[in-house]
Amino acid sequence: MQTSFGTGQKIKETTDLVLTDSLTGLGNHRRFYDKIERLINDRSDDPAPFAVAILDLDGFKPINDLFGHKAGDDILAQVAMRLRASMDSYSAVCRIGADEFGCLFPMVFSEDAVLNKARMLIEILSAPYDVGDRTARLSASVGCSLFYSGDETTEILVNKAETALYHAKRSGRGQVFVYTRSMEEAAKRVTRIEQALRRAISAGEVEPHFQPIVDLKTRRTIGFETLARWTDRDLGVVSPAVFIPIAEERGIIGPLSQLVLRKATEAAKSWPKDLFLAFNLSPSQLVDQNTGLHILSILDRSGFDPRRLEIEITETGLMNDPASAEKILEDLRRVGIRVSLDDFGTGQSSLGRLREFHFDKLKIDRTFVSSILDDRPSEHIIRAILAMCEGLGMDVVAEGIEQEAQAQRLIEFGCRGGQGYLFGKPADADATLAYLRDSFRNPRHAAV
Repeated sequence: MQTSFGTGQKIKETTDLVLTDSLTGLGNHRRFYDKIERLINDRSDDPAPFAVAILDLDGFKPINDLFGHKAGDDILAQVAMRLRASMDSYSAVCRIGADEFGCLFPMVFSEDAVLNKARMLIEILSAPYDVGDRTARLSASVGCSLFYSGDETTEILVNKAETALYHAKRSGRGQVFVYTRSMEEAAKRVTRIEQALRRAISAGEVEPHFQPIVDLKTRRTIGFETLARWTDRDLGVVSPAVFIPIAEERGIIGPLSQLVLRKATEAAKSWPKDLFLAFNLSPSQLVDQNTGLHILSILDRSGFDPRRLEIEITETGLMNDPASAEKILEDLRRVGIRVSLDDFGTGQSSLGRLREFHFDKLKIDRTFVSSILDDRPSEHIIRAILAMCEGLGMDVVAEGIEQEAQAQRLIEFGCRGGQGYLFGKPADADATLAYLRDSFRNPRHAAV
């Protein structure tokens, strides 16, 4: 006969199994929520503060893709072991997502204390990980929230930590943020912009603007870079520095990009045939194998010659998934589309990327151009870039030229292409067409 003790033991074992992450042996998200709930109830009569932290691994997906899923699982197990070892007797850590861990600190009572705890965890996780006969490195971002009042629920505390984590991730790798009310307001504004942007994309209300790219010596216009611009009926003019990152983070950059490219190619069809159109691809588009198909389909429908299109990408875009990016770019090159490396000099491994990928053009970042007249290091860097590109047979365009003296210095160094407010600000399709018509009357700016 089954004793009550035996039945109770089996129930406990079943419960433990349900609340445990099978890969790491840590508690799962249900156990994490349960622990927070219990602590809130324990402190209902005397709500002494405690801290919740959510930790997300930075760059885990590329490492997982590079080394394989088994190696990724091994790394997660090592992360779990390090986190468990770092907890004191009061604290707990659970695995609450694919590469996300939740920490509960019952004896942490202040923002400074939880910041110190989180920074210690980041430092612990930054040491190399064994992956067979190789090693890998990771960083982590952490969002934290503090329990102060009995009115706060488990869901509220976790949501606040997630909001802080979102801000930490946006600020770069290895960052820690503690939740503040201003973060909540910012998060609500982001959601409002996201919803308005979704509606604008569906209604076709985001427009391409075009900034001229010129031959520095002759000042002849040789092409235009496409830039997205959006004016919302309620929000007014929304800066691309605001809505582009939101589109990227919320998974709507693909539809946005397709809308802008379709409108841009339709407008550029009427331009002189020797003018090219430059168009930016975001990092997430370089991991989506449908990106090339979408671009080719748009070109086919608009009748725009692929040989007149230049795709601009950044080093950040390449680093997320190099194999995927290479396949997409090769598919585009096959039909004559050129590829340009944008913002050169601001990434982490510029020279290595130039060796691994073939680029037709390189764009010197505006941070170097803006200081070319009074900063010797910037001058030497630009000279070195130009010499390297000449050896590699790559075209060069310097971005952010605003003064004639900057243009003249670049000409002295041997730079052929330029872009910036000195030659023209971004303008809509009608204004760009008027600019080109004026070019025929003004040989200094002649496009053909």
